[in-house]
Amino acid sequence: MKIHIQEHEHGYRIFLYIFYACAVIMTSITVFGIYSMIEEWSTKGTYVMGEVLVKTEFPYTHFAKLTTWLFFSTVIGWYCVTRIGWEKTVKLSSWKLSLVQLMLVGFCAILLYEVIYNFLILNAQITAGIVDGKVPDIDSLTVAYPDTTRPWNLIFATKIFLAGLIISAHGLYLSTRPRKAEHELNA
Repeated sequence: MKIHIQEHEHGYRIFLYIFYACAVIMTSITVFGIYSMIEEWSTKGTYVMGEVLVKTEFPYTHFAKLTTWLFFSTVIGWYCVTRIGWEKTVKLSSWKLSLVQLMLVGFCAILLYEVIYNFLILNAQITAGIVDGKVPDIDSLTVAYPDTTRPWNLIFATKIFLAGLIISAHGLYLSTRPRKAEHELNA
């Protein structure tokens, strides 16, 4: 199996086009989310972070929610970046790579905590909300943390932090793999 793709190969262009598609999806969802959040803030004086993305289904009802599209495009976009941008990392000096690795370890620790925290709170609220066998509206569950006036939707928080954890862990994995010299890769 070939690990590295060169710019002149067809696979490189496929990863590049998929990355561009993911970037458009991520940007569109982010702009929509910010616009909706500002609109909700101006009409109600409050908002729930990510709730509009959890409740909006696209392209039609009972299909994927925007949080799912955002999660998917973020992870796939990251993978495409690692496939098309690998040459840039070969040129990193060892001290810069060490700093990147330390940063990624820190991100992984923080994001692992956030994923576990949000998942446990989500499960606790679902369990506490079950009355007579009736499950509460899972898409509306929130946590008033870190600011009680601006709560986070738990589905949104869990997916976003999970995407960050996957990306950081993958980046850490890639940064700790043995590196070859640039002239060895082109041979």
